[in-house]
Amino acid sequence: QVQLVESGGGSVQAGGSLRLSCAASRSITNFNVMGWYRQAPGKQRDVVATITSSAITVYADSVKGRFTISRDNAKNTMYLHMNSLKPEDTAVYYCRATAYAYEYWGQGTQVTVSS
Repeated sequence: QVQLVESGGGSVQAGGSLRLSCAASRSITNFNVMGWYRQAPGKQRDVVATITSSAITVYADSVKGRFTISRDNAKNTMYLHMNSLKPEDTAVYYCRATAYAYEYWGQGTQVTVSS
């Protein structure tokens, strides 16, 4: 019933930056945990970063210090600021949200980083 829509993906050169957005169809205040995941061709979907309703953040080691996750409850939107992008960051990035025992996923947005 809840829809999550990612945007902001695109193609950039190594060292560049992008900001991904995840817009929810309703208030995100009841999502106790939200996060970004990514999946490259031939690989499993892995967590990139998560953020709780108390703004506690956790990052994968591969992106720590380069990516920043945030959520704006007033705009019903979660963000992923990506800096110093590397070719290995190339993947489809997915938004995820959890409430109670329910799990919601967005459709994904493509990020491509060239050398």
